[in-house]
Formats: sequence, C-alpha cells, structure tokens
Amino acid sequence: MNLQQLRYLNEIVRRDLNMSEAAAALYTSQPGISKQVKLLEEELGIEIFVRNGKRIVSLTEAGKTILDIAQRILHEADNMKQVGQEFQEQDSGHLILATTHTQARYVLPPIVKQFIKRYPKVKLGLHQGNPTQIAEQVLNREADVAIASESIMRFDGLVSLPCFDWHHCVVVPPRHPLLEVKRITLAKIAEYPIITYDFAFSGRSKIDEAFEEAKIEPNIALTAIDADVIKTYVELGLGIGILAELAFIPERDRHLRKIETTHLFKPTTTYLAIRKNEYLRGYTYDFIELFAPHLTRAVVAQAMHVPSLPE
Repeated sequence: MNLQQLRYLNEIVRRDLNMSEAAAALYTSQPGISKQVKLLEEELGIEIFVRNGKRIVSLTEAGKTILDIAQRILHEADNMKQVGQEFQEQDSGHLILATTHTQARYVLPPIVKQFIKRYPKVKLGLHQGNPTQIAEQVLNREADVAIASESIMRFDGLVSLPCFDWHHCVVVPPRHPLLEVKRITLAKIAEYPIITYDFAFSGRSKIDEAFEEAKIEPNIALTAIDADVIKTYVELGLGIGILAELAFIPERDRHLRKIETTHLFKPTTTYLAIRKNEYLRGYTYDFIELFAPHLTRAVVAQAMHVPSLPE
C-alpha cells in the first residue's frame, strides 16, 4: 500500500468513477490506475469497487470505509508537507481565496493590499462564485479559504467563523418618490419593481424572509449575481435595488441614492471557512486576522481543534 494508490482511489471517486478522467487529471494512464487499484484490493483482501465488466459502477460498503480512511491519510500527508514548507519558506507560498463578487469587489481590496505588502512572495489567487461553489472549492482543495454569507455554514467538512454583520439597503435614482417617504416600509417597497440578488447570493434569504413574515408579495423584476449589475439596471430606471449596504459607495455611485432599511431586514453575517483539521501556514493566519481582527491565530486554531505552532 502506498500514497499513490490512495490518490488514485480518491481521484476516481472525485471524477464520478470515470477512470479515464481520473487518469488524465493525474497525468497517468488508465491501465496504470486500474492496475494499482487492483493491487490495493488484493493487499487489503477486499473489493473496493463494484464492477460491471471492466466498468466501475459504485463503491462497495468496504470501499466507502477505505475511501474515508484514505482521504484522512492524504489530508494528513498534505499537512506534513505544509509543516515542512512553513519552516523552509516562512514568507512564501500560495494562498487561494474563494469568495463572492460582493466580498471580492467591496470588502477584500484593502485587505489584499495590506497582505501583499506584508507577504510579497506569496502568490495570491482569487476565485469567485456563489456560496455553494466556493465552499466546494475549499473542500476539494481548489482553494484555501472561503468567504461568503451564512450558507457556507452547512458544509460539514468546513469550520465556519463569523467575521462581521452587514445590512441591506434600497438604492433608487435621484428624485425617486421613495426618497420623500420619512420611514420606508416593505409595503412601500413592494409598490415598485425590485432588482436584487439571485437566490444563492448576498443574504437573499433575509430579503425573502422579511417579505414572507410581513405577508407581502414583492415584485421581483430582475435578479443578478452581483451588486454592480443591480446598480446598473436601477440607473436605467428599470426598478429599485435591494443590495448589500457595503456595496454602495456614495462617491462612485453618484447617480443613485441610498435609503436605510436596517429596520426592515435582519442583518446578514459574513463567514470565513477553512477545511477542518487543516494545517494553516503562518501567512494564512495573518490574512484571516487582517480580514477579521477578532479571529486571532489562537482563536482559529482552537476552532479547528488543531495545535498551533508558536508565533
């Protein structure tokens, strides 16, 4: 038994039991993978896969247990590599962030600027997607850190840490009738076509929840995956926008006006998520603390239930 066999097993499952795709992903041949899996099965004395002729169709019950153990072994092997890199190259490496457009566009820029200044040798990558996509990227080791709203909390393989709360606001063109209303209500908002986030993005559930509790049917005319698109269509006069307050910048959004709605919509929490039991490089801890100062190295390590090296 060796790590390469375990990697082959894991990749086959990751590729939905497609041996050809697994071989391509690992830069090897299909017969080579097949042979190594057979050798592993012979050594363990069990069948890991259910086969129909030469085709793999599913994992056996024993295979499911073996896969779980193999993934833990591979995870710890990767952690060992990280420890070695930590001591050899303490200020260089890579850090991949997976996040939503709102966080990437309106929250992360000053944090990234500070981080790059502090760690110029660290290669920083930024992946964008919806909360489900970015959580899966971290689980699949395509990214190191996920940053999004509450929905990433439902992934068992991640440790999700609360960073900060934010509210939604309403944006309208200048001289819009809603600007004359002293205290805006959901009923007033529902009188106009609404442009807001798609269901998977930026706390949309909090918007829907508010209207449902008030038993008011909103007129959702258009949905988008980012605030810039919402603001563009509001400027065109196609409706009023409901978006993250942090995405409204007065000096840049001069053709729009913001209306406070903290009394209408519950706050949304931005979370930062990392893989459970993951060994984090020192600069990853520093990035997390730059993003959320209360998430110190000690706090993060304790949440992950792993020992933290001395700072």
